[in-house]
Amino acid sequence: MPASPPSRLPAHDEAAREIAQLSAEIRAHDARYYQQDAPSISDAQYDALRRRLEVLERQFPDLVTPDSPTRKVGAAPAEGFGKLRHSTPMLSLDNAFSAEDVREWDARVRDYLKLAAEDELAYVSEPKIDGLSFTARYENGRLVQGATRGDGEVGEDITANLSTILPLTLQNHPPSVLEVRGEVYMSHADFAALNAGRPEGEKFANPRNAAAGSLRQLDPEITRARALSYFVYGWGEVSAALADTQYACIAQLRRFGFRVLIAAHDGAGSLLQLSSVAALIQEYEAVQQHRAQLPFDIDGMVYKVDRLDYQARLGFKARSPRWAIAHKFPAEQAVTTVEAIEIQVGRTGALTPVARLTPITVGGVVVSNATLHNEDEIVRKDVRVGDRVIIQRAGDV
Repeated sequence: MPASPPSRLPAHDEAAREIAQLSAEIRAHDARYYQQDAPSISDAQYDALRRRLEVLERQFPDLVTPDSPTRKVGAAPAEGFGKLRHSTPMLSLDNAFSAEDVREWDARVRDYLKLAAEDELAYVSEPKIDGLSFTARYENGRLVQGATRGDGEVGEDITANLSTILPLTLQNHPPSVLEVRGEVYMSHADFAALNAGRPEGEKFANPRNAAAGSLRQLDPEITRARALSYFVYGWGEVSAALADTQYACIAQLRRFGFRVLIAAHDGAGSLLQLSSVAALIQEYEAVQQHRAQLPFDIDGMVYKVDRLDYQARLGFKARSPRWAIAHKFPAEQAVTTVEAIEIQVGRTGALTPVARLTPITVGGVVVSNATLHNEDEIVRKDVRVGDRVIIQRAGDV
């Protein structure tokens, strides 16, 4: 695994080299995550790389290039799929990693809107589901096309696959043109059932990979056979306004027949309207404490300014809206023992060492196996049977 990026700020020439190296590394990881559904590092490690690049670019703005990963979303659509251009871009979100980051974001929003600290400002809070983002277009109440996020401008045409999951027709008189954005995921129970029926070497690493791999199939019958779920969390092009707040719009989408996060399940983690940063952070802490009881994987919370007129005034930056932010959960660790190291043979003949561990609960999930992908790192650390090791789950990966 790559070492944590350094925190110091280098000289200009050294910064240029580091920016080029970080940019190339992040692009490679984006391709593995978005195109191949096979990430090779944890979310926490990826976030650290991106944060380091952002720090360097703020310090050396003359080194920022138009194709910098900080200005791009996702990765180019994979070969094998048709391409669909989004009518409105599918952007990413800025990240917050602490309560202080969230307070600073709130202060920036208030400053942009010229609101005082005591002025009312409502937010919505929702869990950040770890799945595959999609957009789906309905015309006169009927599904006509759907796509992945892709690079934010152009995605993969997965209309046939989405038609096995989403409603084909809507109810209660939706606008003549309605594009919804959401996340396809696989529940813990359905993921366990899917993997139970697959031979060793062909099991999915986690629910996110299973969902993404199932949705991005050239044969939609494979997608239909998989137990996929979805939630709609937003919209793109609409021919008529849905409502005047984020919460009311999502409620309207539910009336049209979509699954949304309003009272989506029992316990913490539904879409909520909250009136202060303190309430956002309180909800974050409540969901973090109970996330293992949720039926799906999440890697943080998303906060959005509730009023749509405020969202319009705040607008967007290069790759993200100013009116929303993702508050990521920290990596979770536990200590256990390596009981055995076995060689796993994949269907292509690839050999992968797998550590069999004394079962340990990490972030509410029992972990008993760990794939040892990085042979050089295993040799360097001299990992052997009987060793005590730190197991880390980051972003539910």
